Amino acid sequence: MNKILSLTRRCVEDYEMIAPGDRIAVGVSGGKDSITLLAALAKLREFYPVPFTVEAITLDMGHADGRPGMDFTPVAQFCQELGVPYTIIKSEIHHVIFDLRREKNPCSMCAKMRRGALHDGMKERGITKIALGHHYDDAIETFFMSLIFEGRLSCFQPVTYLDRTGITQIRPLLYCGEKLVAHTARRLNFPVVENPCPANGNTKRQEIKELIYQLQGKYPGLKARTFGAMQRLPLPEWGPVEHRRRPLPEELEE
Repeated sequence: MNKILSLTRRCVEDYEMIAPGDRIAVGVSGGKDSITLLAALAKLREFYPVPFTVEAITLDMGHADGRPGMDFTPVAQFCQELGVPYTIIKSEIHHVIFDLRREKNPCSMCAKMRRGALHDGMKERGITKIALGHHYDDAIETFFMSLIFEGRLSCFQPVTYLDRTGITQIRPLLYCGEKLVAHTARRLNFPVVENPCPANGNTKRQEIKELIYQLQGKYPGLKARTFGAMQRLPLPEWGPVEHRRRPLPEELEE
């Protein structure tokens, strides 16, 4: 956990993600990424020189076909151990997408509906900053997806202010590789909840993940060079604070 914590703090500082007195919601889906992020921020708040608080919010998607949804009891127990308030927001997003609309390519609509429901829940609780569990590999995959499928150089930003809602999104795990996150969650026995989504593992992102794996095997260092290019121009808001700019070690790919 020490390595995750070190890289998380470095990312938070490089992009000035946390301000004094911030009340930060962690969007907890139950997956390894969001659970690891929650554990890291809960630990960071204990010694970080800038005071902030953490709470967890889960959007319960419901389930299609009348089957039971995900059981978040282990997540609730984990939050209690961390001393983090936990809220579950109920929704019928799964039912709408898979039962009513029967979407063949559901990911885009699902993401939009989840984001809207989560932001509404945050506003009801007076929270304006949310930490999302996107990591190093997510960023590289998103960059390649934009390039290959949309013909543009783009990616989500480390810090994003949404002016229509007044909510700020931060991504403190951007310096943590997926293998490191998965290893940490497994070694520390974090309560990861299996994702029952019918589209899970059968998406364009999965195609890109497999492509990058092949390219990385043929061209070692590809991911590190791609991430470094993203931190330089032309992507907006990806350059870390100038006086703290430091190259990331290639070991992030491990």
